[in-house]
Order: sequence, then C-alpha cells, then structure tokens
Amino acid sequence: MPIFNVLFLCTANSARSIMAESILRKDGAGRFNAFSAGSRPGGKVNPLALKVLESFGYPVEGLRSKDWNEFAGPGAPEMHFVFTVCDNAAGEACPLWPGQPMTAHWGIADPASSGGNDIQREAAFVAAFKQMKNRISLFTALPVESLDRLSLTARLKDIGMSEGATELAHSK
Repeated sequence: MPIFNVLFLCTANSARSIMAESILRKDGAGRFNAFSAGSRPGGKVNPLALKVLESFGYPVEGLRSKDWNEFAGPGAPEMHFVFTVCDNAAGEACPLWPGQPMTAHWGIADPASSGGNDIQREAAFVAAFKQMKNRISLFTALPVESLDRLSLTARLKDIGMSEGATELAHSK
C-alpha cells in the first residue's frame, strides 16, 4: 500500500496548518506523511497551537514555521494532496507542485486572530483543532487508493465544507 504525502498550507504556517500536520502525522501514521508550510511564514509556531496539540496528546516535536518553497523545489517530497486551510493562502498563486497533487480548500477561521481573554483565545484554538481533526478523520477514512480522481476531488471538497468552514470554502 502506498504512503501518501500531504501538505497543509496557510499564510503564516503558525497555527492551523501546524495543527493539521501534527494531527495527520499521528492519526494517519503508516498511510500518510504530513507536512505544513506557509506563503509568508511567521518564523515561529503559535504557543497556543502547541499547547492545544499537547493537551490532546498530539506530537509537537519538530514542528516549525516554514516557507512553501521548501516543497516546490528539487529534492522536495512529491505531494499527493495539498490542502489550503486559510482563505488568504487559498487566494494566492501557489508554486507548481511536482506530481500534480490533488488540491482542496479546507478553510477554518484563524484562531490566532481571535480576541478576548486567555480562556477565550485558547477556546478558539481548541475549536480550530476539533474542526481540523474532524476533517482529517473524514479524509483518513476515505478509500484513497480505490477512488477515481473525480470522485476523490468531490469528496475532498465536501470535507472542506464541513462544520467550521469559512465563507470562501463554501464558494469554492
């Protein structure tokens, strides 16, 4: 059985894409390799993203904010799937990914931009984590190996419109 490479994209690569990478790394182990990157990476991972991941038992070691060009150049792993998880990254011109990966937009509201006190901000990260975990659970349950490209594309788009989807996700 092949192992599929999955890249999650967000502008800063500090919260949503990082959480997605960690969730898939654990929940998809043996079937998927998970990566994340940003179009304009912030250079650091949001501490609340790390706190929430650890609180739910997900790995945080090795997670770092990185530029998406790391995955577009020579020697980069060939991606099978590329998912944008923020509306800004979905609207940008992405690099050409080797191997023509399947793509979908799984927009989730940015927990890093939520206001309020510490408890409210952490709650926004927990909500984003749960929405991403739900999408990744739906994705890992797909019989990826046996679906034709058209059917798989439709299912990936449907996953992006599940609970917590941003307005852009509904319009794509």
